[in-house]
Amino acid sequence: MKYALIGCGRISTNHIKAAVANNLEIVAVCDVIPERMEEVLAKHGLENDKSILRYTDYKKLIAENLGLQLISIATESGKHAEIALYCIEHGINVIIEKPMAMSLSDADKIIALAEKNKVKVSACHQNRFNIAVQQTRQALEKGRFGKMSHGSVHVRWNRNKDYYDQAKWRGTWAQDGGALMNQCIHGIDLLRWMMGDEIEEVYGVTKQQFHNYLECEDIGMAVVKFKNGAIGTIEGTTNVYPKNLEETLYLFGESGTVKLGGKSTNAIDVWDFADETAADNDNKGLFEQTVNVYGNGHTSLFADMVAAIEHDGKPYVDAVAGRNALELVLAVYKSAAEGAPVKLPLKKCSTLDFTGRF
Repeated sequence: MKYALIGCGRISTNHIKAAVANNLEIVAVCDVIPERMEEVLAKHGLENDKSILRYTDYKKLIAENLGLQLISIATESGKHAEIALYCIEHGINVIIEKPMAMSLSDADKIIALAEKNKVKVSACHQNRFNIAVQQTRQALEKGRFGKMSHGSVHVRWNRNKDYYDQAKWRGTWAQDGGALMNQCIHGIDLLRWMMGDEIEEVYGVTKQQFHNYLECEDIGMAVVKFKNGAIGTIEGTTNVYPKNLEETLYLFGESGTVKLGGKSTNAIDVWDFADETAADNDNKGLFEQTVNVYGNGHTSLFADMVAAIEHDGKPYVDAVAGRNALELVLAVYKSAAEGAPVKLPLKKCSTLDFTGRF
């Protein structure tokens, strides 16, 4: 399968690694800064591969008609929707890094155009493929939790000035959003997905405590009322001293309790069910080794997308899932700005609505 990568920044090495692991034919890479293309290729021993074309303009890349079947988009967040729509318009399947867009209107355009052009879109929420997450999801789908009481996600990370100085777009409303949109959206996605997806109301508070050189928040908390009667809480921050502490997900049901821990929900810290079986012992204390907080899920997400394209199936993490995660973050932002609960579904909302908030 012919593949290209657009955007060669911090996360791009996971995309190239996933492409190699899935035996994709890497036809081209694209970035406005040529050195970045060479850097990411060099990490995988591909810097001398002249068959991989280099582009600084994604429109020129697509215009070359290289027979591409799959493109992944790993640029700054504010460019995701524009590039995705261009790819979809040209009939190319896309994997979009999170968040899939910065506004609900752009997310809706992606969903509608992909359906019209019969193109597959996967939102890159790769933590859904973590072993710990998959085991939990299977237990949930088997009904082992019984009626859900509540759940919570805690993303307690550190991002210092050096991190933000690496790219001017970080921490801006137009191109990034704050801690909830950038660092915490994976955990927020998992919480919404596990708790039934359908949300009635969100109440949120966001503040900028220490990162006064940014436009956006560095701490956000929220209470989520799900339509099934369950309650969710969110805590997301980049203010933890001196380094990343944890990303944890708690799920509490009438007959089951699970705590996923580790730096990126890659471990099972608690696994208790009323209908315990011998197989449950394998899950207690499960820990998936990862190189960094991005985990190992990109390779599985790419594999799933390849299978969806080849067999005309639906990606496991589709564009609607990407919109759902985006909607929940924007609902927290909207509630925090208005100082009042926000009802879902949201029809229109964008990070740009909060320009000047701090």
